[in-house]
Amino acid sequence: MPQKPHTTTLQNVARGVLGTFMVFAGTGHLTFARREFQAQVPDFIPMDKDTTVLASGVVEIGLGLALLLLKGRNRRRMGIGLAAFYAAVFPGNVHQYTARISAFGLDTDAKRLARLFFQPVLMGAALYSTGALQTSKNRK
Repeated sequence: MPQKPHTTTLQNVARGVLGTFMVFAGTGHLTFARREFQAQVPDFIPMDKDTTVLASGVVEIGLGLALLLLKGRNRRRMGIGLAAFYAAVFPGNVHQYTARISAFGLDTDAKRLARLFFQPVLMGAALYSTGALQTSKNRK
């Protein structure tokens, strides 16, 4: 009989913080930080930069709400999906660094470079907070 999924208090708090952050960031895409997010969209994206920012904002709000509300297997799947989303938007962070674009207080090369190393932390937090890491360890 499969084990019932369980997350610790620390995982639950991390998931709450991450979900809230995603809803806030998504709202920023649609409103107060829209121009700054547009500056991060790489030129190779085939859509208009504003359309890209608006669409990704809606996706981020959805991911954040799902992170906060889903349970069990769906929660673990959500963690994997959110980690994949963070990987998918990583080229925007690289673009900001290589094109030396100042946005969100990242006004030096050092700050923009440091942000690149934060992306794997977000991916790990998504997997950890949803129990997706536990599940993959249990399967081995």
